[in-house]
Amino acid sequence: MSDSDSRGFTMVGSDESDLPKPDFAGFLISLGSSAFVHMGLVPDPESGQTRTPNLAIARQTIDMLELLEEKTRGNLTDDETTLLRNLLTDLRMRFVTAARGKNGA
Repeated sequence: MSDSDSRGFTMVGSDESDLPKPDFAGFLISLGSSAFVHMGLVPDPESGQTRTPNLAIARQTIDMLELLEEKTRGNLTDDETTLLRNLLTDLRMRFVTAARGKNGA
């Protein structure tokens, strides 16, 4: 079953009413989750398998979150600012740990 939404996107095998309304916090969590998957810290949601770490992609995702922090400064709610700051802190600490483990340090 496939339907088109008001923008012309085709929805295949999914009921759009089941999806949460997009918001900034969800966007941040999605990017953060991607970084955790690429660091090999959580299973890939599609396969359920933990991936071999790809720290370059994880670093790029963290860099994108840092860019969002810079470009949205002063335009976020207090909750969004706190979420972004805490997410970046956690990702940075875990990235350093993962990088040290990869290099045998």
